[in-house]
Amino acid sequence: MPIRFVKMHGCGNDFVIIDGRADLLELTPAQAASIADRHTGIGCDQLIVLQPPAPGADVFMRIWNPDGSEAGACGNATRCVADILFRESRGEVAAIRTISGDLPARRLPDGQIEIDMGPVRLDWQDVPLSHPMDTLRLPLSADGVAEPAACSMGNPHATFFVHDLAAIDIPRIGPVLEHAALFPQRANVGFAQILDPDTIRLRVWERGAGLTLACGSGACAALVNAHRRGLTHRRARVIVDGGALAIAWRDDGHVLMTGPATTAFTGTIDLDALAA
Repeated sequence: MPIRFVKMHGCGNDFVIIDGRADLLELTPAQAASIADRHTGIGCDQLIVLQPPAPGADVFMRIWNPDGSEAGACGNATRCVADILFRESRGEVAAIRTISGDLPARRLPDGQIEIDMGPVRLDWQDVPLSHPMDTLRLPLSADGVAEPAACSMGNPHATFFVHDLAAIDIPRIGPVLEHAALFPQRANVGFAQILDPDTIRLRVWERGAGLTLACGSGACAALVNAHRRGLTHRRARVIVDGGALAIAWRDDGHVLMTGPATTAFTGTIDLDALAA
């Protein structure tokens, strides 16, 4: 039977969201990749499948990359899922569970959605990296970029700081850096230009997805790594290709991300017609 979906985006980072809470939906990696394909499927940066939650959460969110791999966290998708929950319950708070932990969400008076992305993890084994090293400056470089800072926001991130973002050929060097030997689970690779202590311009090559219009966890990682380097305050506006996110690194280590969630369209898809 056809399965209903909703297409949503957060600052242009787009998602196909399928509700599998009533009838548990198990997809294969090949099916997930087929749905995400922009030429022969629906097309998205990530496929999100909602599943019944365990006690203490409102929903379990499973995240598939376009290459069929699974992701541990996605900030922009979490806002979209929170928007669905808020419209269902007419509430203003929710707890969304992922394989990387729970992400509390709340709707602000202006309609924006704030996600508590949890505590950032800074140790090399938490990123993870291939061997012990200082995560503030990694021995890694490519044309025009060098010595990124690394952290985990529920998924691995490396942030390069650059003087001129427009001069960096991200589609060329992004895949090389994503698969660098330092990252046993690959990495999301951010390229950040500090405009002032309160403003970051960011582009992210996402693990398993490529260059996207926005990356919520990447924006969180960029703010954290920038502050660790003494480049910004603990709060900043992160400008991405598809809009802007407000990021705050609290004193308790938790990172808050605030931004919009937008519904593009709804539809149905026949899973039996997809690759198994």
